[in-house]
Amino acid sequence: MTTKRDYYEILGVGRNADENEIKASYRKLALKYHPDRNPGDKKAEDSFKEAAEAYEVLRDPEKRGIYDQYGHEGLQGTGFSGFRGFDDIFSSFGDIFEELFGFGGRRRSRSAARRGADLRYDLTISFMDAAFGVETEIEVAKLESCPSCQGTGCESGTTPENCRHCGGSGRISRSQGFFSIQTTCPYCQGEGRIISYPCPECRGTGQVEQKKEVSVKIPAGVDTGSRLRLTNEGESGTRGGPPGDLYIFINVEPHEFFKRNNHDVICQIPISFVQAAMGDEIPVPTLNGEKKLRIRKGTQPGEVFRFRGEGIPSLRGYGRGDQIMEVVVKTPTHLTKKQEALLKEFANLESAKLSSRIKKMFSN
Repeated sequence: MTTKRDYYEILGVGRNADENEIKASYRKLALKYHPDRNPGDKKAEDSFKEAAEAYEVLRDPEKRGIYDQYGHEGLQGTGFSGFRGFDDIFSSFGDIFEELFGFGGRRRSRSAARRGADLRYDLTISFMDAAFGVETEIEVAKLESCPSCQGTGCESGTTPENCRHCGGSGRISRSQGFFSIQTTCPYCQGEGRIISYPCPECRGTGQVEQKKEVSVKIPAGVDTGSRLRLTNEGESGTRGGPPGDLYIFINVEPHEFFKRNNHDVICQIPISFVQAAMGDEIPVPTLNGEKKLRIRKGTQPGEVFRFRGEGIPSLRGYGRGDQIMEVVVKTPTHLTKKQEALLKEFANLESAKLSSRIKKMFSN
């Protein structure tokens, strides 16, 4: 198993670095290790990918927070797994490479492959499924490559034609005095080619909307706000480009008995004043079934008991929180005559005991 380097170390910034410092550092590394500047250099390629992965995490407040608290293991629980290749990196950070190189991250034609769009899916799960994890199926509507034209956008038996206005370059030059100005070709929208006979199924787009069943494995310990990334489950790319990713945003339903505080499970346990006074052993629900709780004699309202290791599992894959139980002493209502008589006798005994204490105090 390869040990990953610290992301802050890779970018050469401190752990309290702000967004601008992180971006500036990544720009320098992207320029230094860019594959066009280091052709055939495997070490430079690895450094380029490593820097992109570090920047992807540290520029995202949510990913950065998880990484700061749990490290690389915590990010694995969110489904983050880095980038698949150079095209993935250039698509994700196109704005940066636009700044560095003028247009686009690499020297490529206007009709180059393009990565598909990322998708978002909001998934609501039960409290218990969040605690133990669950595998479920969801239905996602997304753009897929058109089966009729295999994504070309052309009617069967035809192919795209070079734009006659720009000669296939996607740019048109206009002279103004001594200067030559290049602009995007308005006829092909910078694509460099025109589809004269579009596919009737997708109308020339190369994509059609389809519904797909996707299997989602929810790890134990997720909470509302957790985000999972399913690679290649977004919309399909165009012209042979890779698909995007699907991001699952988790919402956890409240439980009728348990509440959650980080990895601890909190609940209230009702007992009678007799049980509080004399002590008892009672069954208490836990995430793993019933467990006996011993109530001490003289337990007071609001007193807290704890079951170690009966809480929520950690997303890091080891350790669990505790179950914390607050005792609520219930005052009885609708007493029978016998119960009232016994309580009166109890009250008289308590009153006599108190009077005896007071007399003893004054006699002393």
